[in-house]
Amino acid sequence: MGGSGQAVPQTTDTALEAELLRRVAARDEEAFEALYRIYHRRLSRFLMRLTPDYAIAEEVINDTMHIVWDKAEQYDGRAKVSTWIFGIGYRRGLKALERQRTRNRYEEAAARDRSTISEPVDETAREDEGQWIDRGLQQLSTEHRMALELAYVAGHSCEEIAAIVGCPVNTVKTRLFHARKRLRARLPNDAGGGS
Repeated sequence: MGGSGQAVPQTTDTALEAELLRRVAARDEEAFEALYRIYHRRLSRFLMRLTPDYAIAEEVINDTMHIVWDKAEQYDGRAKVSTWIFGIGYRRGLKALERQRTRNRYEEAAARDRSTISEPVDETAREDEGQWIDRGLQQLSTEHRMALELAYVAGHSCEEIAAIVGCPVNTVKTRLFHARKRLRARLPNDAGGGS
C-alpha cells in the first residue's frame, strides 16, 4: 500500500487520531485507512441526521475523507482531530444537501401533486419513543438538528460545535436550548412532552 509498515492500534483516543493524521500528512495510506475506519461510522451517524439519503451521506463521507487526505498537513492541532474532521463533514454535508434540494425541488412538487389520495392511518397504532424523536428531529431546522446531533450523539462540547459549524459559542448554546424546547414540545405526553 505504500504505507510506513507501522502497526495501527485499534483504539480511537485523541492522541492516536492526532498521530494518524500526522502520518496521513506524510502520505501513509495505512494510517489513512485506519482513520477512515474510525470516522466512517461516526460521520455516517452524524450525516444521516442531516440527510436520510444513505447514498448522499456516503458521498459526503468520501468527500470529507478525500479532503482529510489532501489537507492533512493543514491540521494545526488547535482543535481535536474529531472537531476538524466533523467541521469538514458538516460543511460538505450542507453543500450536498443544498445540491439535493435544488435537484429534487421539481420532482418533489410533482410527486406531491400526484399523491392526492393518502392511505388511511391507524390512529391506535403506537410508535416507540425513538420514532417520535426521529420524527421530531426531522421537523427541526438543520442548524438545531445538527447542534443536538453534535452535542448528544457525537459528544462534542459547545466550543467544539462552534468550531465545527463556524459560529459563536453563545449561538450554539441558543440553538441547543431552542432545539431541546421544540423537540420536547413535539413529543407525545407519555414520552416526555406536554403537561
